[in-house]
Amino acid sequence: MRFLGRDQELSALEREYKRGGGFVVVYGRRRVGKTTLIKEFIKGKNALYFLANEESDRQNLNKFTEKLADFTQQPHLAGSRLESWQSAFRMLVAYQPQEKKVLVIDEFQYLVSVNAAYPSIFQEAWDEILKDSNVMVILCGSLISMMTSKVLSRSSPLYGRRTAQIRLQPLRFAEYRQAFPDKSFTELTELYAVTGGVPKYIEFFDNGLSLWENVSDVILAKSGFLYEEPIFLLEKEVRETVNYFSIMKAISLGNHKLSKIAGLLEQPTTSVSPYLATLSDLFLVEKRVPVTEQNPEKSRKGLYYICDYFMDFWFRFVYPHRGELEMDNTGYVLKKIQSAFIENHVSYVFEAISRENFAAYCTSGNTDFVPAKIGAYWNGSTEIDVVAVDQEHDSIFAGECKYYDKPVPADVYFDLKKKCDSIPEFRGKHIVYGIFSKSGFAQRLLDAAKENSELYLFDQGERIL
Repeated sequence: MRFLGRDQELSALEREYKRGGGFVVVYGRRRVGKTTLIKEFIKGKNALYFLANEESDRQNLNKFTEKLADFTQQPHLAGSRLESWQSAFRMLVAYQPQEKKVLVIDEFQYLVSVNAAYPSIFQEAWDEILKDSNVMVILCGSLISMMTSKVLSRSSPLYGRRTAQIRLQPLRFAEYRQAFPDKSFTELTELYAVTGGVPKYIEFFDNGLSLWENVSDVILAKSGFLYEEPIFLLEKEVRETVNYFSIMKAISLGNHKLSKIAGLLEQPTTSVSPYLATLSDLFLVEKRVPVTEQNPEKSRKGLYYICDYFMDFWFRFVYPHRGELEMDNTGYVLKKIQSAFIENHVSYVFEAISRENFAAYCTSGNTDFVPAKIGAYWNGSTEIDVVAVDQEHDSIFAGECKYYDKPVPADVYFDLKKKCDSIPEFRGKHIVYGIFSKSGFAQRLLDAAKENSELYLFDQGERIL
């Protein structure tokens, strides 16, 4: 795959590069493209890139010295044994001091794991050597828990030093579409629902094979690259993985209330809450509340969802069938997945894609609607897939998403209007309606939209009326 998207992140890095001394922290889950982003940024720049590993502090310093020798064109340094990291950083600063340089330390968490004092060592190096030099620093790490606690948190010696931070997330659907201009919207949506926009996962899917051939080879086969990916990811981040796996499985099966999750695990809610908090900190699970809630933090309507589409797919369809897969019964498991894939997974991903598309539409300048919040709405009896709140105009956008293989009928619009009429929070608001489809709209609905400027129809992510 060629380099895709990341325009905002590259712009942020360029801004930091132009300042006197930038200190940027880049972090995010494994495989999300952090190293690729950084290497794209440093193209054509005077940059020293160092990848730390799980060796001793001394071995890492020796390898850094070798990189420094090559960077400064001083080959005699390669075999030297520098006394400290500070000595190495001083040599870096002293080399061509008038030229702007970039220092990248990738997998920074490994330096911390083998030397707990490393954040203090680097803090001293930044304050005394790097801060006022002509060097931009990028610290990059994949272990979110360690990067948060050892670099970003108030308790870290490095707290307050960074000038910017980037939490790199999976590619948005709009960015993802750039990779596959020849695929249909349906093909892209279903591929996105499996890979979740994680660049490394996409790379392992053979574009010449069908979705299900790729799922079979890459995810279901014991030799597949993604067969045990969630296990590796969680084991790196947390202890007691059994509890985390049980919670993720419970959520993937449709148990979104804290009480239901705890009940399924036969544990009190007070025991489950800390695990959910950790999963939220790792950006694997998120607590959602109706978008109209005035105080989301205090809302009792919160529901928990897996926010990583690949993880949701794996826990919903793969994890429950590990026994069959270990016996190489991939055909049986594949049929199970195919029978529920659209209804139990893709349709929900399509809702998220539709929210993203509506947000992009609003920022394009083609509508006066200015959303302050975009999400969903639910109460005891009613659910609406896409709801946005425009506080400036006291307006509500309410949209339904239908991942049908046929045109969406007009009844969907009329049912949506009835739903909105029954919701207390919507009363007195100016309401704009929307229908999101992947297969077009029935003529009656098209006619209704032509007569009503406050009914938006989005087909395959684009507004047609």
